[in-house]
Amino acid sequence: MAAAEPTRSLPNILLILADDMGFSDLGCYGSEISTPNLDRLAEGGVRFTQMYNCARCCPSRASLYTGLYPHQTGVGHMMRDDGLPGYRGFLNDRSVTVAEALRSAGYATALAGKWHVGGDYHPKRPHEWTPGEPGFPTPQQRGFDRFYGILRGGGSYFEPKVLMREHRWIEEEDDDFYFTDAITDYAIGRMEEFSAREAPFFVHVSYTAPHWPLHAREEDIARYEGSYRDGWDSLRTHRHEELKALGILDERWEISARDPSAPAWADVKQTRWEDRRMAVYAAQIDRLDQGIGRIIDRLRELGQEQSTLVMFLSDNGGCAEFLAEETDDSPFRYNFPTRDGRRMVVGNVPGLQPGPAHTFQSYDLPWANASNTPFRLFKRWVHEGGISTPMILRWPDRIEGSRIEHSVAHLVDIMPTCLDAAGVPWPTESHGQLTLPCEGVSLLDHLRNRTPWLREEPLFWEHEGNRAVRDGIWKLVSRDSDGPWELYNMAIDRTETDDRAAAEPAIVERLSAAYDRWAQRCQVEPSPTASE
Repeated sequence: MAAAEPTRSLPNILLILADDMGFSDLGCYGSEISTPNLDRLAEGGVRFTQMYNCARCCPSRASLYTGLYPHQTGVGHMMRDDGLPGYRGFLNDRSVTVAEALRSAGYATALAGKWHVGGDYHPKRPHEWTPGEPGFPTPQQRGFDRFYGILRGGGSYFEPKVLMREHRWIEEEDDDFYFTDAITDYAIGRMEEFSAREAPFFVHVSYTAPHWPLHAREEDIARYEGSYRDGWDSLRTHRHEELKALGILDERWEISARDPSAPAWADVKQTRWEDRRMAVYAAQIDRLDQGIGRIIDRLRELGQEQSTLVMFLSDNGGCAEFLAEETDDSPFRYNFPTRDGRRMVVGNVPGLQPGPAHTFQSYDLPWANASNTPFRLFKRWVHEGGISTPMILRWPDRIEGSRIEHSVAHLVDIMPTCLDAAGVPWPTESHGQLTLPCEGVSLLDHLRNRTPWLREEPLFWEHEGNRAVRDGIWKLVSRDSDGPWELYNMAIDRTETDDRAAAEPAIVERLSAAYDRWAQRCQVEPSPTASE
């Protein structure tokens, strides 16, 4: 799509995405982590309590960018090309991105940070792929005028490899470099550039924080070290009470049981190391919030804070992935020597303090269980802990007041919301092909008019065989393609503690039949795809 001539009457749109951040990791969602800037956004806007993602980085981004279910875009799993229409690992030509649609209407567009919907490549085997060739689309081929960041899913915060600016590979040589700050700097630069041109802008700030590895600046870590000595059990209880006090959770929803794979804190031996791991994770979120504060401050200085639609959310729930120590026969794709020549120590090595550039650790399942308070399971699963995201929306010129919004929403609603804000119709053609119809709805009429709003159609999920349907108060969910269906009444049991499948067979039959029809329509394969 060719870019139209810019027109300043259109509103700016700022879409901010966190990576692997749990439902209760913000102060305004019950956390002890200091997030004053996001808390202020929430105080002046709308906090969603039932916003859903697609359980994993790549599928969530595919849905966020296109208003479609991930399998419809070709990104039903991760970035590997399995040769199946729903599992090619890159955005197909029947999907159109929000950046493409807005650019055609006169918007200047930029992406700062993580892309992760452009095909499978390995940073240690660059000869096997070329960015921009078929199967490896870059952001600038899918509607973004400007790009700075990484094409893949993550890596070192201090020395990210395969870093790009526009079409070129670059290496940052600054000893004080930190990727979260660099993403913030680039986003601010593009807002300034586009404002100077008097062009309305769509700037997507796609942070990698707080995705592993646990890398943070020492001054940020110092604010949290020692804060988690009471452990994950105490933290879950505290956050659950805060969420209820804030009005985000219904008092009737009991906290889910500690995950069976997480030991009781009283049985943990390496308590100082565990405290440090969670402290570094908190520091990563703290730095992300500082960056968002700088972005909003600059927006205000440019005189555009009131007229800009700002949305913030996370791509999936907290991540329970354990990073095993590297062995000679399993080379780790992110293991590069540090800038000062030190060997990177990969893995959750007890006693090795995470945070510096030469470490590469995750915060692991028990802390992820706390991040997802009060819900069950994690990133990759489609129980509430995997698919529930905090979301804040603020647009002072058009949506007045502050409130908590309990309506059910989904990532498929983000693109139609952006197009609605800009007055842009749904594109009917992309890359020479007819586009698929939108699967989401705009949130704006409901938010502006405070109408009683219920979705007319159910929502669906599938990831690695984990399946779910949400239709009104009912949620049908299964942990794998061969596992039994579980049924929960979300009005009284959103924490999924009372399985009603045996008591309500007619509802199970109705929703499972709806899932089968959706799966066939959206190119979902019946067997799970192996995890990357």
